[in-house]
Amino acid sequence: MQNVVFWNGNKSPARQSYETALLQACLKATEQEYGSVDVQVHNTDYPSADDEANIFNEGADILVTVAGNVKFKDKKKLVIHQPLTKGLLGYRLLLVKDESLAKFARIKQPQQLQALSIGIPHTWADADLFRHNRYKVIEQGSLENLFTLLHNGTFDYVALGVNEIEEIFKHRAVPIGGISIEPSLMFYYPFPLVFYVNPRKPVLAERIGKGLKLISLSGEHATLFSQHHGNVAQRLNLRNRQILTLTNPMLPDDMADFSASLLD
Repeated sequence: MQNVVFWNGNKSPARQSYETALLQACLKATEQEYGSVDVQVHNTDYPSADDEANIFNEGADILVTVAGNVKFKDKKKLVIHQPLTKGLLGYRLLLVKDESLAKFARIKQPQQLQALSIGIPHTWADADLFRHNRYKVIEQGSLENLFTLLHNGTFDYVALGVNEIEEIFKHRAVPIGGISIEPSLMFYYPFPLVFYVNPRKPVLAERIGKGLKLISLSGEHATLFSQHHGNVAQRLNLRNRQILTLTNPMLPDDMADFSASLLD
């Protein structure tokens, strides 16, 4: 039996669960052609961007990351240009201190938000994206202490993807207290998640590409998405929020036409 090492760290449990299920579905759909596989999931977090960028040299075979991730810019990899989450991660809601809710409710123009500071943990791919769009970025800390920093006033707000904000808010912000999901605003930028495969594993890359097409045709991909993300658009009132659209300079040419389908 073949072994596949899937590095699934540096992300929320909500993402880890969905992305693991998706990989396993792709491998199962192609089992008849390629054989059975034992998937070893490694959830180790790497606080250093260099450590994350060298993950293929540490034995990983495959991972999921945002297309065009700058940490992997100069690293050899095989990219499967098939979006995995309907652009879900590019829809970002704000978390703010309760005492700031009235101030954020008055925001109608991007310039008003650009005057405030957004907190983004070290190594997160969207720090450069926000800077490119002229937002004031404070790149500090990790997901573990993000809300302590917010609560202490190190920055004015945090923005998290709609696929993970509820879980992270419940487990990390609520225990601290005094923090809310802002109810009226939403960022959007094209931020597709894709598989990156170890450059020494071209057969695995071929297999995953075929598997994604098969589970898309069979409806299994849509079923997995629904199981893990359900009616997120309704729960978080995404269609009735003011959208602040950002450009993504990291988006590779192969995915220049990408647009999210979550709210279609």
